[in-house]
Amino acid sequence: MGAFVERGHMSGHIETVEQRETLYSARVTAESSNPSNMGRMSDPDAYGIIHGCCGDTMEIYLRLDGDRIEEATFATDGRKSEVACGSVLTKMVWVMSLEEAGKIRPEDLIAALDGLPKAKVHCANLTLNTLRQAIANWRAEEV
Repeated sequence: MGAFVERGHMSGHIETVEQRETLYSARVTAESSNPSNMGRMSDPDAYGIIHGCCGDTMEIYLRLDGDRIEEATFATDGRKSEVACGSVLTKMVWVMSLEEAGKIRPEDLIAALDGLPKAKVHCANLTLNTLRQAIANWRAEEV
């Protein structure tokens, strides 16, 4: 029999770990188990950090060549969905211009992850908002 976890702090609803895992696509599971580009970057050209209303924090670091993203990394204290979002987004933006990267929509990131549970869609928004903040911070410094 599978291990049980309580879903929600006060819900009283019990589910097995196996049931919870079926909510995630194979891509989310793979990206969160072996994330790419996870870690803080020393001396980034652009940096953003957002503390989400969910309690998770996302950080995005960018190294640029002109206005083109040469390298992107992330750090988060979030779990599976947040790690997967950071991993995939940092791969998506590689060699994009800042303008192109700023146009990525939550639906694009969710599609690249082969879906997210509805309760985790905010992770895609948090990750993209952090990227946009990093871009805005860089533009503000360039003025």
